[in-house]
Amino acid sequence: MRTMTTLEEADGGHITFSGIDKDFEKLTGKEVNTIRRNVGFVFQNYNLFNNKTALQNITEGLIVARKVKKSEAEKIALKALERVGLTDRKNHYPSQLSGGQQQRVGIARAIALNPEVIFFDEPTSALDPELVGEVLKVMQDLASSGTTMVVVTHQMSFARDVSNRVIFMADGHIVEQGAPKAIFENLLSSERRNS
Repeated sequence: MRTMTTLEEADGGHITFSGIDKDFEKLTGKEVNTIRRNVGFVFQNYNLFNNKTALQNITEGLIVARKVKKSEAEKIALKALERVGLTDRKNHYPSQLSGGQQQRVGIARAIALNPEVIFFDEPTSALDPELVGEVLKVMQDLASSGTTMVVVTHQMSFARDVSNRVIFMADGHIVEQGAPKAIFENLLSSERRNS
């Protein structure tokens, strides 16, 4: 996931994304920046600025990286907070939010940038079990609205119900890939054979 978003250098492979169609090792600095500008990333540990409110955590990237005027950035951030159900928490600092709320602010920060794809790295793994549902609901709403997402998750029922393509990995290798129904039927069949 980190190599797909160019946060880490790839050893090899090919990328077709945002008008770019070439081998990873041949990407120019400008192309790397194009990729980074067109993806959103939601981390498992939220990565919010502790000294900034929910609203400020979202506007920061818009103002600093995208050079959006503060008033416009705040409008965009409020719409993003509305999409994740947190407009009433806009002036709260991360320490005043639950883990699920912090993760939803992280999602709002990603969608505020209007990326072509949002990458989710185990977005529910750091949450208490009772908070997982609120984050999965937001992600399900994003998928229903047509947002393209790449999700690393152990939430198998979520992956089965929301995705249109599944890649099942074990020990760093692809074990199965394809349509969710086929993948989960194959996995169940192989589990039954192995038990």
